Amino acid sequence: MSSLPSFALLLIFVASAVVIWGAGIKLSDYTDVLAERLHLGEALGGLVLLAVATNLPEIAITASAALSGQVEIAVGNLLGGIALQTVVLVAVDAFGVRSPKPLTYMAASLTLLLEAALVVAVLMVVIAGSQLPAHLIALRLTPGPVLILVFWIVGLRLIAGPGSRLPWTDSGEAPESQDKPRGHSRTAKEREATTRHVSTARAGGVFGGAALLTLVAGVAIERSGESFFGNLGLSGVLFGATVLAAATSLPEVSTGLAAARRGDYKLAMGDIFGGNAFLPVLFLLVPLISGKAVLPYAQASDIYLTALGALLTIVYLAGVVFRPQRQILRMGVDSLAVLVLYVIGIIGLIALQ
Repeated sequence: MSSLPSFALLLIFVASAVVIWGAGIKLSDYTDVLAERLHLGEALGGLVLLAVATNLPEIAITASAALSGQVEIAVGNLLGGIALQTVVLVAVDAFGVRSPKPLTYMAASLTLLLEAALVVAVLMVVIAGSQLPAHLIALRLTPGPVLILVFWIVGLRLIAGPGSRLPWTDSGEAPESQDKPRGHSRTAKEREATTRHVSTARAGGVFGGAALLTLVAGVAIERSGESFFGNLGLSGVLFGATVLAAATSLPEVSTGLAAARRGDYKLAMGDIFGGNAFLPVLFLLVPLISGKAVLPYAQASDIYLTALGALLTIVYLAGVVFRPQRQILRMGVDSLAVLVLYVIGIIGLIALQ
């Protein structure tokens, strides 16, 4: 695509972002329908299906970048995407919550704490993996991504198993939080689909079509964006962590707002944490495709983005524990802190570049 004029590259980038947005929303909706009808729910299989489906753009971008040798874009998109998707909760808090109290107050539960802790855990493995020698590779696998996968699977099993029936008062749910159970909006989507006479076969077809569109658009947005914004002087890491991460986070914004407006605050936060915990697993694709290690070659900006993602997650983790009731500009104090820290973090990333 580098031979195309700038206007054509920008047009492809914007069109791909629109496709990712629209197809991503359909993908999320029909993932919920299939999860309900196949009785996956909040079980391990349901969590894996949701994680993969909501991160198809990142899967396509990582594979495309590994094939084209632009690994820094994939790394920036994955690690920057964690930070940016955490900021999505700021938008959900400000524009989706219909309660007089903030998002973390309404969503607080011990399960959310476990999900946030899993995000921080896999990010710590990313940092540890970056310190290992690059020659530690066998069967196109390196220790860092393999350990991330192990941590993610074990974490999901704990959350979907013992974590779903914690021996705490009210099963780990905070008092005065949302009155309906987590995931009720998914059940509502399935009922609406049944009312519209949407068969399971049709739901699967729409899911498959939306997944294919998302994968194609993910490759197109990475290739066109890398050429267009590269011509403007934006580095691969900065492009991946900001512009590309923002474009691929559009479906999360829409689905998060939709869940919050239905009063499913726990699901809105849980989906973001679940997606963020899955993103580092995609580092496994890079050595499998390219045959080269990725984490040992992590730059200072990559470690910086990893720390930023962990920091923002910890702020919301603290928010779930302390449950602030005060709202500023229609958002909780924790959301305002996340927004300020993210802006400061991006300024620091620019200075680092």
